Amino acid sequence: MTHVHPTRDDRVVAAVSEVVGGPVGDHAGRHRWWTPTRVLLLMTAVVFALGIVQKAPCSLAEGKDQNWVYSHMCYSDLRPLYVGRGLAELSWPYSDDTETRNRYQVMEYPVGIAYWAYGTAWLTQKIDGSPDVDARADRPVTELSGDKDVDRELTIFVLVNAAGFALMALAAGWALSRVDRGRPWDAAAFALSPTLLLTGLINWDLISVALVALALLAWSRERSVLTGALIGLGAAVKLYPLFLLGALLVICIRQRRYAAFGLAAVWAAVTWGVVNLPAYLSGAAEWKVFWSFNADRGPDLGSVWLIIDQVRADGVQVHTINTWSWLFFGAWCVGVLVLGLLAGRPMRNRWSRSSPGDPAETPRLAQLGFLIVAGFLLVNKVYSPQYVLWLLPLAVLARPRWRDQIIWQAGEIFYFCTVWWYLGGYLQPAGGGDPGFYWVGIVVRMACELYLVVMVVRDMLLPHHDPARDRPEVVPGSGDDDLVERGRGVADPHVDHVAHGRHARAVR
Repeated sequence: MTHVHPTRDDRVVAAVSEVVGGPVGDHAGRHRWWTPTRVLLLMTAVVFALGIVQKAPCSLAEGKDQNWVYSHMCYSDLRPLYVGRGLAELSWPYSDDTETRNRYQVMEYPVGIAYWAYGTAWLTQKIDGSPDVDARADRPVTELSGDKDVDRELTIFVLVNAAGFALMALAAGWALSRVDRGRPWDAAAFALSPTLLLTGLINWDLISVALVALALLAWSRERSVLTGALIGLGAAVKLYPLFLLGALLVICIRQRRYAAFGLAAVWAAVTWGVVNLPAYLSGAAEWKVFWSFNADRGPDLGSVWLIIDQVRADGVQVHTINTWSWLFFGAWCVGVLVLGLLAGRPMRNRWSRSSPGDPAETPRLAQLGFLIVAGFLLVNKVYSPQYVLWLLPLAVLARPRWRDQIIWQAGEIFYFCTVWWYLGGYLQPAGGGDPGFYWVGIVVRMACELYLVVMVVRDMLLPHHDPARDRPEVVPGSGDDDLVERGRGVADPHVDHVAHGRHARAVR
């Protein structure tokens, strides 16, 4: 075996494998073409294709009201934003033209999404025969929404984006399968994720997901500049990839790799600035809308603040939410920093500064990144259903155990159902009042997320519980003897992989 096989490493997979003959044997061979990465890419493609089918009713059905969309749980932001943000007229998202701004709202997303949406709208219209967009400017926006030609474009727009998202999902699956060369099958929890199927087409989040996965791969190969550039690019699409710099800081302090962190941070800032510059120069006021929109929004879907706002007679002020959410998140980050600096070290050496930390003791980037992003989502003012994708690539590497992934994603699926029932009014009590069952959905989601947080923290404090600390048994001379060091990408020819693998199983 040149890598850890899930049927011999994970009890859930081992139990399921009994249907097809049980765990892989000691003398199992390798297929010449079907490598683990290729199998994982096929899995990702199939799951994402099913996700397109799941969203198809809302793109193809005619004459259905909004509640029908919610009841079928196939809503996507792509359709309403095509006309509502001027993409049907190919209006530049950051145009400061008075007439354009009077007709359309500014894109409330970071620039990376605005660029992608504008580019796919341009490609959509090229595919559809380049309609006369100037003539559309003379018609009311409400009239455009009911136009048959525009409706046909909408379907093409969704399909063009779906093709792009599929490439992003495949890129993420490929990257995750290669972060740890000894454990490619850990990426299967991403490839077969029901949350990927259900939420992949709701918004543009898969772009940042792919960039985060590629950043994890780049760091595992000790490519600090590339890691920083990918983080900066991801932060230009969604802000949360920026939190990976905090995880890198912990690792670099532990290993005294200050130059590596400096390079990553500088290139993240430079890349983010370069990507944002065209938008800022073409419309500074429009560029600022993303920041003001998020600062001014009140308690929204899926957040604990929504429960507090609906429970309290006088609600909760935006300023109060902003203050307390940032205070909590700041304290959470300090806790992750302390945990990351102490985790994995023997008790007597936890506060020692005499020597750099052993890479084998240092928490992994996926673990630290998962904890930081999870803390942010727990106190954020909104938790849209697709935000589960932010955690997905980090979670599957942070805790590569199917039992824990199933528990966590089950909570996310339950929330996915309740949020659409809530928006459709199906959870409204017959006697009036607030929909308390939706609160249950929020609490269950948070509880399952916290469960996975606890498991990751335990792995960091007690590394012998961490599945990714185990090494596969490598056949000498197979060409795979120089498997990558856990989380660092440094070959260690002095490690006896066979003995280490046996010892790890004995500990378990």
